[in-house]
Amino acid sequence: MTGRLQRARPGSPELQALVDELAERLGRSVAVDDPLVRMVCTSRHFGDEDPVRIGTLLQGRADNAAIRYVLAQGVTRWSRPGFIDGRDDLGLLPRYVVPLRERGHLLGLLVVVVPEKKLAEEETAAVARAAEAMAAQIHGERIAADTRKTDERDLALALVGADVAARTTARRHGEELGLLGAAEHVLVTVVRLGCGTEPVRQSEAALWAALEGFRQTRSAQGLIAIGRERAMLLQLRGRSPGADEIAAQSARILDELRTFLDPSADPVIGVGGRHPGLDGARTSYEQALVAARAARRLPSLRGIGDWELLGELAVLLQLPEHALNASLIPKPLRTLSEAHGGDRLRDTLRCFLAHAGSIPRTADALGIHRTSLYYRLRQIQEVTGLDLDDGAHRLTLHLGLRIGELLAPGAGGVR
Repeated sequence: MTGRLQRARPGSPELQALVDELAERLGRSVAVDDPLVRMVCTSRHFGDEDPVRIGTLLQGRADNAAIRYVLAQGVTRWSRPGFIDGRDDLGLLPRYVVPLRERGHLLGLLVVVVPEKKLAEEETAAVARAAEAMAAQIHGERIAADTRKTDERDLALALVGADVAARTTARRHGEELGLLGAAEHVLVTVVRLGCGTEPVRQSEAALWAALEGFRQTRSAQGLIAIGRERAMLLQLRGRSPGADEIAAQSARILDELRTFLDPSADPVIGVGGRHPGLDGARTSYEQALVAARAARRLPSLRGIGDWELLGELAVLLQLPEHALNASLIPKPLRTLSEAHGGDRLRDTLRCFLAHAGSIPRTADALGIHRTSLYYRLRQIQEVTGLDLDDGAHRLTLHLGLRIGELLAPGAGGVR
């Protein structure tokens, strides 16, 4: 499942003309970026090009380090123009940045390369006039683009909704529009953001940019639905993707989001099961929600939950949020935790159960002698009152440990 780092869509001829006109007037390199600092339009060089600008022209976007640096200056929150310092290690010269806004909403960034970090009064006036015209142009173009995204969102959400009739209608409509082909497999991925400090529109732009590269690929055809602090990618494929493909796609999405958003956004990804035909989209979607909940609660997953790798957690995580609490931990396991040396005994028990009760493998994993392991296991049985040779008792303890992982410090519900 191949995706690529997503570029911004090229600007219109009208916007390009405004950029070129300003650049010629100033005798400086000028560009318009989208709110994620991806290049939309750029002028010719005026001898002030730097490695970042050259790389952007060759690749269609700056590298992630340069994007992170510019966003870290807070430019998306600026209410007035300002300079950002250059960075020799990034190959970046100073720039004069003007936020392009319409009714307070950020539409893009007008960027002028200014190595000396100083503009004459007539230059700043020319930039201000051009910025006003550019903002009006982008706003008009954006209205049509937003309408298309809204239509796609409504179609995608209908395909995973509870209403059977609405799903049938949406499928027929999608086929008529050429958005849905005859695919043998369906996969739904859900992205959730935490309650970060980013403006809503910036978060939505970042979600779209991170997912758009996987919308249409050589092996997948998809739809995207973007909402407040969440997004869904529905993919149709001719074959079921492997775990490595899913892991690579999810890692790429997370990397993009961490480039475009402040760390407080704390994104997680949930991947649903792979199902035959579009009829399985709703099931995959519900599974993806559970997987996203796992990614939020289990730091060991590093932000990515895959339904098909959750095991028994897939069942536990379908409990309502209020019911997933410490009362679910069996009393014998709570007693063990409170006993002298409880942490060591609990870790020993976890290792023993993870190795299917194998004494040799457990002893090797813990780095202790088998005699010491037997002693610890006897202690566990005495404290808990349970028999580790009894399958039901072992299941009780194993589930209790897994519930404890979901309740560990740092685990939290999906927001």
